[in-house]
Amino acid sequence: MNKKTNSAPVGYKQPPTHLQFQPGQRGNPNGRPKGTRNFKSDLRDELSETISFREGNREVSISKQRALIKRLVASAIGGDARSIATLMSFCARAFGDDNDEQEQAAEDREIVEAFARRSTKRHNKPEATNNSSKE
Repeated sequence: MNKKTNSAPVGYKQPPTHLQFQPGQRGNPNGRPKGTRNFKSDLRDELSETISFREGNREVSISKQRALIKRLVASAIGGDARSIATLMSFCARAFGDDNDEQEQAAEDREIVEAFARRSTKRHNKPEATNNSSKE
């Protein structure tokens, strides 16, 4: 017969007492050492390093992040579709919350309203033609 040393139930999420963590002991004592760098901190440090390059007749020193942004914008201005899409997604992510407070220009408002009217007409038209063809 099996003798139980204590009356605590054993089962799911209730290991036997002798297998439970002892005071001062935790699950992964040799886990990630303190001060170990992760990808995010390495990337942040790498992008903040400065590089120097020649812009026109003068030597300019800027961060690598700034240099990447300059190159992306220049490529997008040059007409590269992938750069334009990437830049627009970055802008949407970076400035997405700011659009609530900004006022729309009158031209922009007119364009949006015209588009809304056109899409409403487009959605209403097929229903009218379907009803007339059934009659």
